[in-house]
Formats: sequence, structure tokens, C-alpha cells
Amino acid sequence: MPANYDVHITALRERLAGLGLGELAIHVEAPFVVVGDGGVDVVKRRAGTVRWAVEHLEADFFDARPARILDIYLFGDARSYQRGVRALTGETPDTPYGFYSSAHGGLFMNIATGGGTLVHEIVHPYVEADFPGAPAWLNEGLGSLFEQSSEEGGHIVGETNWRLAGLQEAIRAGELPTFRALTATSEHAFYNRDRGTNYAQARYLLYYLQEQGTLRGFYRAMRAARASDPTGYDTLVTTLGESDMAAFQGRWEAWVLTLRFGG
Repeated sequence: MPANYDVHITALRERLAGLGLGELAIHVEAPFVVVGDGGVDVVKRRAGTVRWAVEHLEADFFDARPARILDIYLFGDARSYQRGVRALTGETPDTPYGFYSSAHGGLFMNIATGGGTLVHEIVHPYVEADFPGAPAWLNEGLGSLFEQSSEEGGHIVGETNWRLAGLQEAIRAGELPTFRALTATSEHAFYNRDRGTNYAQARYLLYYLQEQGTLRGFYRAMRAARASDPTGYDTLVTTLGESDMAAFQGRWEAWVLTLRFGG
């Protein structure tokens, strides 16, 4: 084990000892340190999801790893998750599933809800390191895409998921913004105005690119053009090869309406 992990874990053990959270096992799954209840074997098994996500995300998208060692806390149920988050951050979590906090240097999960949120949240520190200043729609679009994912031909592949129903409802109601408007949304607006629709529209735009075989190239092109195209809209238009984005959005919305969760 590299010396920096030794130092980190020593400090981590000292910190945890004073929080009254009981015995938590620690397992290195670079570039993270995984911490959890249930014993060493359970934590190592749960860390398999971390390993799978890291291997596939690095292979397909991210050239840079997080610059610091981050802790992933995997709590076995809602009660231990709530208690652990309060002890570790001083705050009550606003989601029952999990979240990434750059300020607290960790990912905090109720792993009983499944591994999808874990994969979603792993995306965020990678985007933070690999694409500084990435717009929220891309950051959350990628995270949401891979919260339900599998492997095809050695690549990570997002699948349809629970966000589809709300998106289809918004399409039928004519409530979606244009893609220009979506990509121009500020971080505050993305997270605080029509949050559910924003996540879903971003997710299924990236899902479309994935299905067209252009998602990985789009991410790299957008990252390369971040100074001249900070929202990614021009890169999106170029990647799609579309001259009429209103017409494209109409076709995309019709395509989304043909999708089925799990199908």
C-alpha cells in the first residue's frame, strides 16, 4: 500500500474512533478508501462496485483521477446512514440514497438502496478532476446515465431507468426547454428549478449519444473546447451533425417516447 494511503488511513482511524459509530472496516479501492459497517468481508464485497465503476469510467471517459484520496462511506441501512452522515458532516442528509461532498472529502451512501447511486456519485469527483468547471447538465447527466448501467464489450453502458417516466410526461405536456436552454442553465437553476426534468433531459440526451456511438467522443470534444464553448452546446450541435436543432429535438422527443424502462 502506498505510504500516502497509510497516512490517510491512520488519520481516518483516529477520526472515526471519536465519533461513536461503532466498528467500521476500511478497505483501499484506489483512488478511494472504502469505509463501512458489517465487517471487512462485507465491505470488500461492496467495494467491488467501486472497483467496477473506476475501471470502466477511467477506460472510457476520464484521464485524470481525483487529486486527493476520498473516502466512500457505505452504511448498511437507513438508520446507520443517517447517523453516520450527521456524525461525519454535522448535517442531516437531504437524500435517502447518498451523495458526494467535495467539502467533506467523501461519498456517503445508504448502500441498502442499491449500488446505482454509488456509481452515479463516483462520476462527480472524476468530473471535478478531469473536467474542472464542467456544467451541471453534463456532470449530472453522466452521473444519472450510469446510475443504472451494465457492461457491453468491456464498456460501461447506461440503461433506461426510473427517470424515463417523468421525462415522457414532460414531453407530452410540452414542458421541456430547448437543448440550447438546457445547456445554458446555471448550476443554481439546474439544481433548483425543474430539477427532476433537468436531470432526466440531460440523462436521455447523453443516452441518445451513447446509443449513436458518439458519447465518448462528445465528452472528450466538449472537454477540449471548454474555453470556447463552456456550455457544450456548439460541441453538441457539431457532434449531432444537425443544422436544425428544433427539428432534431422533435425527433429526439418522439424517440424518447418509444423507450421503455428496462426495455
